[in-house]
Amino acid sequence: MEGKYLLKNVLLEVGFEYANDDVVKTKTDLFCVEIEHGKITNIMPNQPTADAVDAQGNLMLPAFKDMHAHLDKMLFGLPWQAVSATRKSVKDMIAYEQKMIPTWLQTSVERTEMMIDFLQSYGTDFARSHFNVDPTSGFESLKNLELALSNKQQTFGSELVAFPQHGIFYTDTLPLLKEVAQMDIDFIGGVDPYTLDGSVEKGMDVITQLAVDNDKGIDIHLHEMGDSGMQTIDFLIARTLENPQLKGRSFVSHAFALSRLDEREITLVAERLAEAEVGIVSSVPFGDIIMPIPTLRKHGVQVLIGNDNIQDHWNTFGSGSMLQKAKLIAELYGYSTEWQLSRVLAFATYNVLPLDDNGDQQWPKVGDDASVVFVAATCSAEAVSRISSVKSLIHKGTVVF
Repeated sequence: MEGKYLLKNVLLEVGFEYANDDVVKTKTDLFCVEIEHGKITNIMPNQPTADAVDAQGNLMLPAFKDMHAHLDKMLFGLPWQAVSATRKSVKDMIAYEQKMIPTWLQTSVERTEMMIDFLQSYGTDFARSHFNVDPTSGFESLKNLELALSNKQQTFGSELVAFPQHGIFYTDTLPLLKEVAQMDIDFIGGVDPYTLDGSVEKGMDVITQLAVDNDKGIDIHLHEMGDSGMQTIDFLIARTLENPQLKGRSFVSHAFALSRLDEREITLVAERLAEAEVGIVSSVPFGDIIMPIPTLRKHGVQVLIGNDNIQDHWNTFGSGSMLQKAKLIAELYGYSTEWQLSRVLAFATYNVLPLDDNGDQQWPKVGDDASVVFVAATCSAEAVSRISSVKSLIHKGTVVF
């Protein structure tokens, strides 16, 4: 469905209910919502008898955004394959990819579209996707990814990160990265510069200079712990402060080194990340890696969340559900009250919430993009806590299902 249409029986959050200054309930009401040319054009009192599409009392929320994906090389759509115990290092994985990428590319367009369908089934209408740039892939990963995204452009949005998965110098990737930096992409990526390329400064200097020269953002994978991990983060902070055009456009994905800092150390780093407007993108790992997400956010660091792996040779635990990721955050950090759970929804929606911290309605507004998801829940807190089922998704006015 496109063009102009009306939705009725749309459940929206309108405020908080308090008892002794504590939020004990989220207040909601039913509305009619008019959509035209991809925008919300009117929000009216509910008209149950109106000739309109019936939302059936489901809760309308901002559509979900997956901010760390690898849509170009998922094994989704191929026979089930668990992670191999014989491939233990990043270099082991590179060797395996060099062997398998030519085969994977043969069906990557169709399987990327299947993965997008899968993400949409969980209410996601946008992803930041990395794509391999390496001597084995050449530009084929990008070409196939762009074709799949073009086929889905009416119902799915994206931004793209050039990802030198096989190292910039470990394999002869630099000439390819220089060329792709001039293409219509959004970010220059990188991965573990010390481990793969033997030097934090050499790899990071290339990445940051390419971003500055080509007006791109930066989003690097950093799995390294200890000194090399922190040196990489410090380098990106310093270079971003030197080049203000990178502020708000520079990110460290994973940043596992932060999980090993004590509270005093992470506070100091968080303050510097916030000053440089360098964000952290996390897949919310657990086990012995618990990221200091509450401290980062307390000090104003932008923290984005993504599924990362869903079914691939690195990991198979990604559910595809951004609500599930939000719930995991709530469980890991003890966010259990009505107010806290309602705030955790921001991790799934790229920081868009129906109510502000004081309970004032701030979404939806007339003029907003009509990118919304309907869930079987009575409020945001319940949607997060219960990982409520997704009933419908609309992307910029186009009904996906």
